[in-house]
Amino acid sequence: MKFLDQAKVYIRSGDGGAGCVSFRREKYVEFGGPDGGDGGRGGDVIAECVDGLNTLIDYRYRQHFKAGTGIHGMGRNRSGGDGDDKILAVPVGTQIFAEDNETLLADMTDIGQRVTLAKGGNGGFGNARFKGPVNQAPRHANPGQEGRDAWVWLRLKLIADIGLIGLPNAGKSTLLAAMSRAKPKIADYPFTTLHPNLGVVGPPDRKGGRQAGREFVMADIPGLIAGAAEGAGLGHRFLGHVERCTALLHLIDATQDDVVHAYQTIRSELAAYDDGLAQKTELIALTKADALLPDRLAEVTAALAQATDAEISTISAVSGDGLQYLFDRLVAHIDGARDDNGAAFDHEAGWHPLREG
Repeated sequence: MKFLDQAKVYIRSGDGGAGCVSFRREKYVEFGGPDGGDGGRGGDVIAECVDGLNTLIDYRYRQHFKAGTGIHGMGRNRSGGDGDDKILAVPVGTQIFAEDNETLLADMTDIGQRVTLAKGGNGGFGNARFKGPVNQAPRHANPGQEGRDAWVWLRLKLIADIGLIGLPNAGKSTLLAAMSRAKPKIADYPFTTLHPNLGVVGPPDRKGGRQAGREFVMADIPGLIAGAAEGAGLGHRFLGHVERCTALLHLIDATQDDVVHAYQTIRSELAAYDDGLAQKTELIALTKADALLPDRLAEVTAALAQATDAEISTISAVSGDGLQYLFDRLVAHIDGARDDNGAAFDHEAGWHPLREG
């Protein structure tokens, strides 16, 4: 299924039904009078957060959504039925913006969350509503109110435990494929990954597969480059996905000439885009460790550790070296984040990638 994280759609709530002008006329009934019923209410346009979706692809080929119109009132004091609501099913993590693409209308973070984007018009009163001591035979009724329409933007920000960041060809997609059953496109040229990929990561086995047991969700974010925060390359559009990740796994290609510069490039772009991203928990790993001699690998690792003052993991997604230790580190950080802020990961309080059912 193709990934789509942004869509512009037109919504319109239903018009209210018109009230009815009617008079009771029955043989042998001594007193007649007005008996026109009210019109039904127009349907609402509602956004609902549902399980089982991780893309906005449903809104690529259909951009117009209109709720049902209320039924007109009828004689014998019969009121018209309400129009049907139009439900926009969106994945967890979807933000809804006004037409200016800046005014936030709703942030859909919990399964089952519903937000009314456009309320339907009220139905008009029938002439029975206007009967009184002075005007006992009203010959007018109210028309239904018109519905509301608007263009809105749907923007998806993936919710994942771990977000993979790094320069193009740092090995993000290869690692995701090695540690999960996800099958991202992998090639030996930059910008192979054109959209984020999600994978459920479990303990790696000796063959590079995945065992049953402790699991978490990992997101592969397309490669960033210098100037990404200002719109350069592909990464700027997808930096928003990193905001919802619990922790970041920064992958650096061990075979490049200057690993320290590569690390600093990504850190600068995160800080330039949003200072909150730079404050997220970050783990660092050198990829393609199997392509270097032990002495060279130790030299590169020491240089990066000195520049970052952090523990550096060395891994090879191809051979599987270091994946088990990296998995254990990631799980420890995820569990630590839950302990520090349990309410944010309470399965009963809200949605979480590991929630069952």
